[in-house]
Amino acid sequence: MPNIYADRIAALRALMQQNSWDAVLIGASDPHNSEYPALRWKQVEWISGFTAEAADVLITAEHAGLWTDSRYFIQAASELAGTGVELHKTRIPGAVGIPQYLAELTAKRPLRIALDGLCWSSAAVAEILDAVPSAEIISVPNLLDELWENRPTVPSTPILALDCSFSGVKERYLKLNDLRKWMLKQEVDNILISSLDEIAYLLNIRASDIEYNPYSISYLLVGGDYARWFVKKSETEDIDTNDSYEELQRDEVTIDYYENIILGIEELEEGSNIFVDSSLNYHILKALEERNIKVKAGQSPLKLAKAVKEPQEIEALRSCYIEDGLAMVRFLFWLEQELAKAEKEGRTITEWDASEKLTQFRAEILEYRGNSFENISAYGPSAALPHYCMNKNNALILRPRGLYLCDSGGQYLNGTTDITRTVALGPCTELEKQDYTYVLKAMINLSMAIFPRGTAGCQIDALAREVLWRTHRNYGHGTGHGIGFYLGVHEGPQDIRQNFNPQPLLPGMVNSNEPGLYREGMHGVRHENVLVCVEDGSEDWLKFETLTCCHFDTQAILVELLNEEELTWLNAYNSSVYERLKERLTPAENSWLRAKTAAISMTRGK
Repeated sequence: MPNIYADRIAALRALMQQNSWDAVLIGASDPHNSEYPALRWKQVEWISGFTAEAADVLITAEHAGLWTDSRYFIQAASELAGTGVELHKTRIPGAVGIPQYLAELTAKRPLRIALDGLCWSSAAVAEILDAVPSAEIISVPNLLDELWENRPTVPSTPILALDCSFSGVKERYLKLNDLRKWMLKQEVDNILISSLDEIAYLLNIRASDIEYNPYSISYLLVGGDYARWFVKKSETEDIDTNDSYEELQRDEVTIDYYENIILGIEELEEGSNIFVDSSLNYHILKALEERNIKVKAGQSPLKLAKAVKEPQEIEALRSCYIEDGLAMVRFLFWLEQELAKAEKEGRTITEWDASEKLTQFRAEILEYRGNSFENISAYGPSAALPHYCMNKNNALILRPRGLYLCDSGGQYLNGTTDITRTVALGPCTELEKQDYTYVLKAMINLSMAIFPRGTAGCQIDALAREVLWRTHRNYGHGTGHGIGFYLGVHEGPQDIRQNFNPQPLLPGMVNSNEPGLYREGMHGVRHENVLVCVEDGSEDWLKFETLTCCHFDTQAILVELLNEEELTWLNAYNSSVYERLKERLTPAENSWLRAKTAAISMTRGK
C-alpha cells in the first residue's frame, strides 16, 4: 500500500534541495495563531497524517519529526506508524524542543530554515533564533501550495451581527471607544488585531469560517479615526447578511479584501507606531519593520476585556447552561434506556451513535448554532485518550458495564458551553470506582474554592490535584481554561493549570473545572463543570458559581471516599439540577432524574 506521507515528505525534500534549504518547519496553526485552523491550514495533518491540533513538524534531509505534548502521545504513536515521521514528546522532563534540536544541528553548520511565515508567530520564530542565532530564517508564504494538490482555499461564510439586546454583549461603538482610549494612554497610533476571536468580539460579528469556531478569517486595523476590516475573500462574497454591512458602516468600519492587509500596512504613515499582539505572524511583522513602522508588541487589551463578561452576558450564560443541561440530561436518559433496549433486542449502540444523538438533542434548542468542538464520545479504553477522536467506522460498541466518557459543548447565540460527564453503563471494577470518585472529589474541591482577589489560576490548581496526588494519581492536562461568549471554547488570558501564568482570576471570568485520570488500555475519567468567578461577600474575596446544570452519576461513587463537605456539595448540586429542570422534562425523564439526583449518604451500601 503506498505511503502518501512518505511521498509528500520526499516531494518536500526535493523542493528543499532546489532552494538550498536545510530544514523546513511546518506548524499546525494559521496566519492568526488559531488553535483550530480551517482545512486550508491543516498542514501538519497533510504532511504527517497526525490529526490533532497541537503539533509542529520539522523536516531535514535525514530526519522527519513531529513534536506534541502528553495529551496526544498515544494518538500520535498510532497515527504516525509507518509514515516515517518520528514522535518527539514535549512538556516532559528532559524533553528536547524544536529550537534545541535545531541548535544541535547548527553545531555542525549554519542552517537555512524555511517556513511559512504567515503560519508561525513572531514569538515562535524569535525563540528559534534565540536558540540558533546563526540560522537564516526564510519566510515562504503558502510554502506547500505547489506540492498540495487541490489545497482548500481561504474559507468565506456569511457574517452575522449579534443582537446586543438579546445576548447582552456591549455595543460595538462602545468597545471601539474603549480600545481607542487604551491606545491614547499607550500613545499608540494604530493597532493591528490578528486574533480571530478578538475581531469577532470587538466587532460583535460571528461567522463559520472555522469548524466549531464562529469566526471570520480576517485582520483589523484600528486608528484614532478609522477601523479597516480586511475580510472580503472575493467580489461575489455576500457580507450584507442580516444588514451586517450597514451596521458596520454606521460605526465607521470600512470593509477591505483579506489579501490587502500588506497593502494596508504599506499605506500606514512611515515613522508612525503600531501595537501588535506578540502572537502576530512572522511575515506580517517583517512587513511592518520593512515599512519603518515602530512596532510595540505585547498582550492585546482585548484578551482581558473579552474574558471578563458583562453582567448581562453572565445572565444570558445562566440561561444558556440550563438549556444545554436539559439536552445533556435528555441524552443521558436516552443512553441508559436505549442501551437496555438494545441489549434485549440484540442491537448495538456505538460511541458514534451516542455522539450523533447528543448533537441531535442540542440542535433542538432554538439558539443553537453548532457544537463548540468535536464531541469526545469515549467508552472504556477510548476514554484513556483525553482528546479521543472517533468516526463511524472505528467507534467502539457500548456495553452494559464499565465507564463511558462524553466531553462536548455547544455554540449558542447566548453563550458557549463545555461539559464532561463520565457515567457507569453497568457494573464497574473497584479501580474504576476509585478513579471515578477521586476525580469527582478533585472537581468538587475546586468548585468550593474561596480565595483572595489577586489570586492566579496556577495558585489554586493544586486544590483539584492534591486529592489525587495523595494516592499517586495525576493528569497531564490543565485543570481549567477560559470560555468565550458565543466564541472559542478555549480562551485566555486566564487559566487554571500548573504552568505559571500571573493573570489573576477576576469576577466575570468563566472557566472550566475538569480534572481527569487516564489509564492506557483500560479507562478514563473526567468530570467537568463550567464556573464563573464572583465576589464572596466583599471585593476582597472571590469564589466560583457553577453554571453547568447537569447531574453527576452517583452509581460509580465509593461514598466512603467522600468527606462530609464533599457529600453535602454533591447532594446540593444534584438537587439543584433537578429543581431547575424538572418542569421541562417528560414524566419519564422527570422520574428518572429524580432518582438520579436523590441524596446519597455515608451509610449507602452498608
